[in-house]
Amino acid sequence: MHLLLPLLASVLFVCGLIFVKRLSTAGVGSVTILFSSNVCTAIMFSVLWFFGGAGQPPSQLWQPGVIAALFMFGLSFQFLAIRRGDVSVATPVLGLKVVFVALLLWIMANEQLPKEVWLAACLATLGIGLIQWTGRHHAHHVVLTIVLSLLAAACFAMFDVLVQRWAPAWGPGRLLPTAFWIVALLSLGMLPWVQWHEFRNRSVLRLLVPASLLIALQALCIILAVAVFGDAARINVVYALRGMWGVGLAWGAAMIWGGAEADLGKSAMLTRAVGAILLTVAVVLAILARD
Repeated sequence: MHLLLPLLASVLFVCGLIFVKRLSTAGVGSVTILFSSNVCTAIMFSVLWFFGGAGQPPSQLWQPGVIAALFMFGLSFQFLAIRRGDVSVATPVLGLKVVFVALLLWIMANEQLPKEVWLAACLATLGIGLIQWTGRHHAHHVVLTIVLSLLAAACFAMFDVLVQRWAPAWGPGRLLPTAFWIVALLSLGMLPWVQWHEFRNRSVLRLLVPASLLIALQALCIILAVAVFGDAARINVVYALRGMWGVGLAWGAAMIWGGAEADLGKSAMLTRAVGAILLTVAVVLAILARD
């Protein structure tokens, strides 16, 4: 039943990124969106403190600090990818996080890497190629979007592995709130670059509030699942379904509100969908390889 949390997170994630993309199109900077979502996420994770936990001495505060830094970098790369490119490109590539999780668990636990993981990597590469091919009219944007998405996926993969590794000693009710309070403190460094006037714009707030809430809620679902159940690989394969939702929902949103996806045509989006399917197969193979 715990896999319902990453399933819900996969849908919330794509919906949140669609709002982020619309904010970027409206001229709202990535720093403003990142600051708002980080504050919202920190507030939401603070509730977990009441569930208690063993905690750790101050000498171990570097652990939630590392987790906070990885989250900040991952979210920054993710928002930049959405700002520079299309949701239907970034979201499937972000699904490669599950392959990175498998690789990191193999490296850190010194486990033998099954051949299925290598096959998953090949399928994932082919999937990315198909997604990039459909974006040939804006090749430089697509390549940058893929690179930024891969960096975000790598940061979030290490984040999940470390949460799974350190949560038992701390307790989710201590590790996660502490980590996201550090995220909020780090976000204070963004204050000079936050577009404060946008918070007085009602049309922007109608996008910024749901974007921040959706990003925060999906983070709560996926991270809490990893911290409590410690099943990072299996949880992430369900979460990787966001690649499928990303192609369909982004195309539908672009048809309603406009966007690059609406200009690609059905054949291009179909090719992207095939690429997303290959990425999904890749992450399924990666998780089955651990059985």
